[in-house]
Amino acid sequence: MHELAVTESILNIVLKHAQANKAEKILSISLKIGELSDLVGDCIQFYFDYLSKNTIAEGAAIEIERSPVIFQCRTCSDTFQVSLKDSKDIVCPECGGIEVTFVSGREFYIKHIEVV
Repeated sequence: MHELAVTESILNIVLKHAQANKAEKILSISLKIGELSDLVGDCIQFYFDYLSKNTIAEGAAIEIERSPVIFQCRTCSDTFQVSLKDSKDIVCPECGGIEVTFVSGREFYIKHIEVV
């Protein structure tokens, strides 16, 4: 249910930027969301459709790009993707090292706003 508050923030941000740039209509919003995020794309679109009624964002499509979970090995510096279902034991596929640093997979930001 936290998608409602997140979606309200998205709407406020895109309306602010669209109005600052004298846009007449927001057509689409591209989001980048990491795989570790528990945000559900369909819920975001549902809440956005509800919240954006009677605004210049009404009818805008939400496009979501999921960013993979990436780690970097501290031993050999190799970066590698980890599947969520396999993330119990994280081992570098290059050298077998177990000392790793989290690189990406928790992102959440507005990547692009398409306006006219």
